[in-house]
Amino acid sequence: MLIYLMRHGETDWNKEKRLQGQSDIPLNEYGVNLAVKTAEALAEVSFDMAFCSPLGRAEETARIILGTRKTPLYSDARLKEINFGIHEGVCFDTAKQDPKDPLHNFFCEPDQYVPPEGAESFAQVMGRVRSFLQEKVVPLEGVCERVLVVAHGAFNRSLLSLVMGMPLKDFWRIALPNCAVSILSLEEGRLKVVEESKVYYGEPVNGRP
Repeated sequence: MLIYLMRHGETDWNKEKRLQGQSDIPLNEYGVNLAVKTAEALAEVSFDMAFCSPLGRAEETARIILGTRKTPLYSDARLKEINFGIHEGVCFDTAKQDPKDPLHNFFCEPDQYVPPEGAESFAQVMGRVRSFLQEKVVPLEGVCERVLVVAHGAFNRSLLSLVMGMPLKDFWRIALPNCAVSILSLEEGRLKVVEESKVYYGEPVNGRP
């Protein structure tokens, strides 16, 4: 079985370098265009089942990708982006540059990151990843050939890191532009990354914060 793991299209907050987290920010016009181009490239791929985050930017991307297919699409709250709590909407360049900023380690020393008030830790997101994979994806082996999963930057990196056995300190090694598609295989209950972060348009956008 192949899993097509995709990040949503661009939003205004992506373009403005603002932390989105679980804030429900819609795709902008360019983001829709990226999803349409990606859909055209994947037009011949037959998906047996699809999952998406309930946040609008991911759900709209998933619907654009599926187009006129009759593929069942299921929303799953576990696919939401990491929660930044009171810091959602903040421009992240400041956090990266200021070692005293509570979000500095999120970007620069992820293995040292302590979430601020109301925010999630990497461990909590990894827990959501494991739960989703074990309960929704692994049981589909032998039932489905291709599954689409549309979620978010930090969530998708968490899933890829988990499958590849990457240490948390290397979390940002993975470039994940908007609408990037990573393909994973599932065989005898074991996941493997076949292709990482492929884009089907021109110059990749928002690959890393």
